[in-house]
Amino acid sequence: MKSPESGADFPTPPERDLPPGRHPRLKEHLLNEIRQENGDTVPRAKGRTWLRPSLVAGAVAAAVAAGLVVAQPFGGESAQAGPPSKETVRMLEQIADAAKRQRFVPKDIDDDQFVYIKSKVSLRADGKQQSLHDREIWLSVDGKHTELLHEPANDNANMWMPPEGKPVESDTDYRNLQKLPTDPVNMLDWLNRVAKEETDGKPFVLLGDMVMESLMPPEQAAAMYLAATRIPGVELVDDAVDAAGRHGVAIAWEDDDGTRAELIFDKRTRRYMGERTVMTEDQPHAEKGEVTSSSAVVELEVVDKAGERP
Repeated sequence: MKSPESGADFPTPPERDLPPGRHPRLKEHLLNEIRQENGDTVPRAKGRTWLRPSLVAGAVAAAVAAGLVVAQPFGGESAQAGPPSKETVRMLEQIADAAKRQRFVPKDIDDDQFVYIKSKVSLRADGKQQSLHDREIWLSVDGKHTELLHEPANDNANMWMPPEGKPVESDTDYRNLQKLPTDPVNMLDWLNRVAKEETDGKPFVLLGDMVMESLMPPEQAAAMYLAATRIPGVELVDDAVDAAGRHGVAIAWEDDDGTRAELIFDKRTRRYMGERTVMTEDQPHAEKGEVTSSSAVVELEVVDKAGERP
């Protein structure tokens, strides 16, 4: 199988072309299909809706069909929550410093290249834990080239994602990320403003969406983590395990739907490793303390074509 744009070989069928719209629209597309099947009215989504690694099509459909609540990993009503603790702030400062000093990001990325990200993902749905599997995505550097998502848990394992006509502020293509603020005060203002339009006024939702599956420029990454020191409800988890079984520290936020989202970082290097969602109260589909979704970034590189592996 070859990509519609580059002609790169990519051997795993089947494939399907989605309507115009890049990867942030995939979750919206899938959930709209589910609502239509249930006879619900499909409202037009505002702004950006990210397809989080834990929310793949088959698992989402299974959960909805079973009448389960699909937890959003980075939700939460934090208006009345307290400020982050000193320990949490200190950890975020260390994470920001590590992000600023990272040397992975090449200085000569071309607009027609792609950011390749391979993750291990798992989701609990229909009362059962989905088997751990690999997920791969190729993100256009400038957001103007057709991208590719390879998600074996989907009935349609390969999804080609043509660029949108009109980008949104929270697009995670590398060139757009380079336009974000580089100081924490302006970054927090940006998160709060864009969150009002795109994530129901929840800045941590937006922050999680931006860092989970992207190549974040060092200055912007540092500013984003420092901005998190001023988001109410953000807390520190001393030990968290990503989908690859790696132990790390987590920056977390507890949602009012009975879940806690955790962004997991390496204990030594403070580099981002993955995420998980943990139940904070018993619900019909999961018990308190259970991990309902998890992911782990295992490879991140810049490549020349969608479908090309490093």
